[in-house]
Amino acid sequence: MSIIDDPRERVYRPGPAPLRSRLPVLGGTLEYVHSPLATMARRYRDHGPVSELSFLGATWTALIGPDACQIALQNADKAFANGPGWGYLVGPFFDRGLMLLDFTEHHHYRHIMQEAFTRPRLEGYARRLAPLVEKGISDWTPDRAFEIYPALKAHTLDLATEVFMGGAEYARPGEIEQVNQAFVDCVQAANGYVRSTALPFTKWGRAARGRRLLEEFLRRHLPARRANPGDDLFSALCQVADASGGIDDDDIINQMIFLLMAAHDTTTSTVTSMVYELGRDLEWQERCRRQCLELGPSPTLAEVEGLSDLDLVMKETLRLHPPVPVLARRAVKDTEVLGVKIPEGRLVSVMPLLSHHMPEYWTQPEIFDPERFSADRREDKSHRYAWEPFGGGVHKCLGMIFANLESKLVLSALLRHFEWSVPLDYAPPMKNDSLPYPGDGLPVSLRPLAPAHVG
Repeated sequence: MSIIDDPRERVYRPGPAPLRSRLPVLGGTLEYVHSPLATMARRYRDHGPVSELSFLGATWTALIGPDACQIALQNADKAFANGPGWGYLVGPFFDRGLMLLDFTEHHHYRHIMQEAFTRPRLEGYARRLAPLVEKGISDWTPDRAFEIYPALKAHTLDLATEVFMGGAEYARPGEIEQVNQAFVDCVQAANGYVRSTALPFTKWGRAARGRRLLEEFLRRHLPARRANPGDDLFSALCQVADASGGIDDDDIINQMIFLLMAAHDTTTSTVTSMVYELGRDLEWQERCRRQCLELGPSPTLAEVEGLSDLDLVMKETLRLHPPVPVLARRAVKDTEVLGVKIPEGRLVSVMPLLSHHMPEYWTQPEIFDPERFSADRREDKSHRYAWEPFGGGVHKCLGMIFANLESKLVLSALLRHFEWSVPLDYAPPMKNDSLPYPGDGLPVSLRPLAPAHVG
């Protein structure tokens, strides 16, 4: 990624020739890890929206561009399944999570779990989150090179422990740090080259240990959440499960591991990217700050939803930096996409990231321009699947509203306590061996909010 003079603009170019490996099995993997967006752009240019590639020891069909992505995500002929797709990447570690269920079974579990995300429950989560977010952010110590990513990652795990589980009163000394590392290990297993849990020092070996730790941790907390339910998500899921009779304790634990991972990692990624963009565009930072200062430290769900400027920034940030740039599927029967045949059993990589950067659908797509989502422009309506950071079809993110709530609460607290900047010529060195994250922690110049703002 290279940066040009406009403080809101960055230009993505195909960059250097793709990294080549003498081992063909690694070639596509290394190219993607080097630069996902450049890889997709090059593949779309050279091979079109549907093509084959070698990735992590298997042959995949890549679907790039909104037309191809739409066919797979809408899945009208039920040819694509999530479970055996994601299962190839992280199946042993997020097994039976909602994202890895399909068809009738997925519909059954999703219907049950929707009860944990009703409007009244979301309002309760907002009441619980707001003071916790405020306390955590206000305790930060400003620094000219404050590494925002690890600070946010630790903070969002604390929030998940409280809001998802009602606290961790049964946690042993040092166990929360172990839980955090377990989530990291499970997510990073996706790009493990050695795909066996039998070898303890591989990514898959570490992830297997992490999964066992998470299961034990949650199983120890489950009886208390059932006996003394609170307004946390774990309690809600226990209540919904008991009322429905549709899921047992193992199911609850499977869904909690998946939901904690989804909320923790994707929220951290989204907020980190928003901090980066607002650190480069101080005008938008100030616009968002004015609204957040008017709101105060304990906003309701409705008040958070009314932060119109912050909403535009979040949508634009999710366009430029979607936390999940690739979605995994497997063909469960012979099918075709845009005239290209895909055989039964083929792994399929749905790549929405490039859709977010295509000039056919976006005006100057590499410019950070939140107004493109305003009511009088709505560039995201240029194609039904031009903007898809939460996926689409029946597998569209169940916790989307909760994720937006948590991200906006964290950004609102940051804006009310601090101001920050990053150099215009700085681009974080992204690691793409799991969900994307800045390898240098994304240092920002974090300063206390000027007295003029506070007054």
